[in-house]
Amino acid sequence: MGFLDRFKSQRDIVKEEIKEVPWVQLERMEQIEELIEISKAVPVLIFKHSTSCGISRMVLKEFETDYDIEEKQLEPFFLDLKRYRDISQAIANQFEVTHESPQVLLIKNGNSVYNSSHGAISLEAIKKKI
Repeated sequence: MGFLDRFKSQRDIVKEEIKEVPWVQLERMEQIEELIEISKAVPVLIFKHSTSCGISRMVLKEFETDYDIEEKQLEPFFLDLKRYRDISQAIANQFEVTHESPQVLLIKNGNSVYNSSHGAISLEAIKKKI
């Protein structure tokens, strides 16, 4: 429960519908090569999340609430970058992006075709790039 959730009525909380994003947990360095291969068949999204950051938590919640991409259109990977900082840095190096948090990268054919961070993360922009 976030700080602002204290000010919501039970009715507001029930109205919020968070869709189940079929996240693949990114926990092994070898998965970077695996997701590059997957991206040759279907776009891959990497969501880098800092578990200790309120902004990251807010952006993740908004992303999950708005998520409406069909399962076969996108393969979403989730990275807890506090726990797997080395994987986060390897992703930044592999796709030549500056490490940020929260951050999303959209990978197609082994290349990053979209990346954004913080409040600029846009599900609509991701859909346009898919």
